Amino acid sequence: MIVDDLTARRRRWHWRTLDNAAGGLALDLGLYAVSATFAAITAVTSTLLPHRAWGAVAAVGYLLATLTVTAQLLLRRRSPTSRLTGLPARWTVTGLAWAATTLLPLAWQSIDRAGGRTDRAQEEVLVVEQAGNRLLEHGTPYLGPDAIAALPPGEQLMGYTPYQPGMAMFGLPRALLDTWWTDSRVWFAVGTALALALAVAALRGTRTTADQRRDAALLRGVQAATVLPVCALTLATGGDDLPVLALCLLALAFAATDRPGRAGLAVGLAGALKLFAWPVALVLIVWGLTRRAGARVAAGAIGLPVAALLPALLVDRDALTENVLRFPLGHGLVTSPAQSPFPGYLIASTLPAGRLIAAALLVAAGLAIAVRLARRPPRTAVAATLICGYGLLAAIALMPTTRFGYLLYPLALLAWAPALHRQTDTPATPIPDVRPGRSTSA
Repeated sequence: MIVDDLTARRRRWHWRTLDNAAGGLALDLGLYAVSATFAAITAVTSTLLPHRAWGAVAAVGYLLATLTVTAQLLLRRRSPTSRLTGLPARWTVTGLAWAATTLLPLAWQSIDRAGGRTDRAQEEVLVVEQAGNRLLEHGTPYLGPDAIAALPPGEQLMGYTPYQPGMAMFGLPRALLDTWWTDSRVWFAVGTALALALAVAALRGTRTTADQRRDAALLRGVQAATVLPVCALTLATGGDDLPVLALCLLALAFAATDRPGRAGLAVGLAGALKLFAWPVALVLIVWGLTRRAGARVAAGAIGLPVAALLPALLVDRDALTENVLRFPLGHGLVTSPAQSPFPGYLIASTLPAGRLIAAALLVAAGLAIAVRLARRPPRTAVAATLICGYGLLAAIALMPTTRFGYLLYPLALLAWAPALHRQTDTPATPIPDVRPGRSTSA
């Protein structure tokens, strides 16, 4: 146990050494440079036209961020204490990079789409806006199986709304007014920015003047949820996952600041939008139980999704079941096109009885996480975040139907965890030298 603890602490120390190199600017440079390369390749090779359009704009934004950080590194060599190379300046560059690589291409595509271009939005945007229109007209965002079957074969897929009822709220502006700023992606971005701003405010509001390291970790977590290409691309072209992710990060920030009731409300809002938030809600409820606040977390984490489901259930139960259960499980009238070569998909598509094997592996992973929660429940927000991150990574890898974009959840969660450390969680104990012939005492 002592050796394992020392190994874990050494790994954290090595990561911090890399993360803090050149005051954090070295890793910033790598992030923006690699992202610029990814965006340029996407602009040239992607088969999805919205992705190509994003890449053409984002590559320039990432390149400008790369050049800016390069200038900061050169300035730091000449003047290590310059304010232009410090943490506030890095926050500014991150904000400008997000504007250039996400918000600008998002607005550009929304304006083009309002002007008549049909290749400036992924199908998720249309699905959410149709759901908002149905909610306004019929009281439910879902079409029943008979109505979907009556659609032409090429349009049946678009008849499905595989989200929780709350997602339709982002489609309501378009149902009321047809213009560029009612594009559902605009409101996805607004919701994402608001949730992240609240999360940052919650965590920075409890810092001490000596807690500079956590501020740097917080910046890295925000970068992972904003300028990381998988997040920037998703928000600019489709967008529905980003407000869900941001609300989960907000819930974990509230957990780190001992606000279990607010944590439950935030993750409950996320759960009212998409199923991906439900595992996070479960882990947070277990975390709440360790602090005698499980009921306070569960009130929002369970209550809000249930409240969102009830109207749709009362209006058309069969439509709700078809969209929210049958279609995601592969039993709808058509199958989901979400197919990326992760292990679960490869097993399901190549082995005899592959779907059963992949499902069994997924269930086994879920049971392993359940056992972990029962035997060693997370007592800190950091532990809860790591369980969520690694758990979702395993689920995405093993699901028979999945896509690369879903990786934004575990990547952002794992990057968010260091920002949730508190002084009581990570006592400043020096790492002992355990090499042969070396003493571990002072």
